[in-house]
Amino acid sequence: MRNFIIVLIVGFVAVGTLSPTIFAQTASQGFTWPTCPRCTTDVAALEARKKVAGRSFNPRDLSGVWGNNGVALDFKTLPPLTPKGQEMYKATQAEQPPGAPPVIGQTKDPMMICEPLGYPRLFTYNYGFEFAHLSNRVVQFFEWGHTWRDIWTDGRSLPAVDDLPHLRFNGYSVGRWEGDTFVVESIGYDERTWLTEDRRDRRWGLPHSDQMRIVERYRRTAFDTLEVSLTITDPVVFTAPWSTNGTIRMFPERELWEYYCVTSDSEEYNKRIHEPAIRGGAQR
Repeated sequence: MRNFIIVLIVGFVAVGTLSPTIFAQTASQGFTWPTCPRCTTDVAALEARKKVAGRSFNPRDLSGVWGNNGVALDFKTLPPLTPKGQEMYKATQAEQPPGAPPVIGQTKDPMMICEPLGYPRLFTYNYGFEFAHLSNRVVQFFEWGHTWRDIWTDGRSLPAVDDLPHLRFNGYSVGRWEGDTFVVESIGYDERTWLTEDRRDRRWGLPHSDQMRIVERYRRTAFDTLEVSLTITDPVVFTAPWSTNGTIRMFPERELWEYYCVTSDSEEYNKRIHEPAIRGGAQR
């Protein structure tokens, strides 16, 4: 978030110095720059949705900018961990100096050093995403990390994990339509990523193995509404499948912006804010 704030500040400075000419030109052309989902107030989002309420739609077309900050995994349905899963979970525990106050944030979270979030963490934490339909695949773009994943819809089968040439942060995905529900199956995940930070206690993260398999189901129930379910099956870590259900809303009249985690900025943030806070007193 800090990089995004810096971008906004720089943007506002630029507007203050250049806006008379630029906005005169854009106003004369009748164009206004769309903002990003996370830059939108609740009131503005509601007003934009009112404009598309009741609009007809093709249930097999998922195009559009959706969501704001993802759908959190449902910890109420979290299955017990296997012995191996418990070992992997304990290994994510944040480091804490002796005598320090309770940890405020994670020290081992890959996100804190700008590692890719991977999937399904991009499902839970993305700042908005967009589906685009191509002839042989659906591409899902994410604002966070300015990245994407390919969901192949050309009829190919999901291969075995051992047949993949390499593991991927966002997995290997194939999709198909079952009626008006878009079903996505994925495998081949690089196990360096986390499923999510453990929101029950931020000192831990939820791991996964390279044997994880994910099934997602997307159903468009209105022009601006997606019903979604995600099921994680990982016999190495969990004793049973883990399912999450949610609703994702469209953000009409918005577009995805560029949001990178910049390593140098992250190191500075960790040095000045994150690490001192864990030690018990942030520098000012």
